[in-house]
Amino acid sequence: MEGLILVVDDDATIRELLAANLKDAGYRVACAAHAAEAEARLREARPHLALLDWMLPGASGLMLARQLRADARTAGISLVMLSGRADEQDRIAALESGVDDFVAKPFSMRELLARIMAVLRRRTPQLAEEVVAIGGLSVDPAARRASAGGRDLGLWSTEFRILHFFMTHPGRIFSRARLLDEIWGDHVFVEERTVDVHIRRLRQALAPGGYDALIETVRGVGYRFRTEVPPAHEAHSTVTDLARFRGMSTSVPRARAA
Repeated sequence: MEGLILVVDDDATIRELLAANLKDAGYRVACAAHAAEAEARLREARPHLALLDWMLPGASGLMLARQLRADARTAGISLVMLSGRADEQDRIAALESGVDDFVAKPFSMRELLARIMAVLRRRTPQLAEEVVAIGGLSVDPAARRASAGGRDLGLWSTEFRILHFFMTHPGRIFSRARLLDEIWGDHVFVEERTVDVHIRRLRQALAPGGYDALIETVRGVGYRFRTEVPPAHEAHSTVTDLARFRGMSTSVPRARAA
């Protein structure tokens, strides 16, 4: 896991306990004691998930959750509410404010970590460590290995993250700006054309097996990852591979003039 989790709780002991266990589980952690400090942390870096205590100084966890959901930049953050209030009405109020899960205090750390993993798996599947396979492509995030048809692609870190993100979000169109946020982080300032450079490198690595056609350029928008190689490209790749195998050229000789 490499996800960033923001812990918002006014109790320093609970913050430290949560932070220590989350770090042991492989997460990066940022902490805040109240809503205003949480907003400052959010300006520094957008987390993948926020743990919000119901009772916070100044603004409640419910209010903070509504603010996060109303802001386009933070609307996609996973939210888990922690509260000593376990009435059904309280749970309903929390869920209606936009949180993904509600955990009543006291709770076991194992249960909380399981809940966090389940929420992240639903909302940000690229953070999970399960092997993802589409067609002959396979990505193993735990081993940091990507292969095509059983052949190790030997991808660099950025190209690996891009491929993993695409494969966990097949069929969806992503703008360059969105890819920058998801792969590099929204606090890193790089040119949008940087995405094109890394996409080109990734396509080059996928090309020998014809898998480069899975990354589709959507003109004026961005990129989409297909789940099937286009028939025309697949046929071309097959002919090319056969020709290489036989040591022949795929070019068709021109007819001689009569």
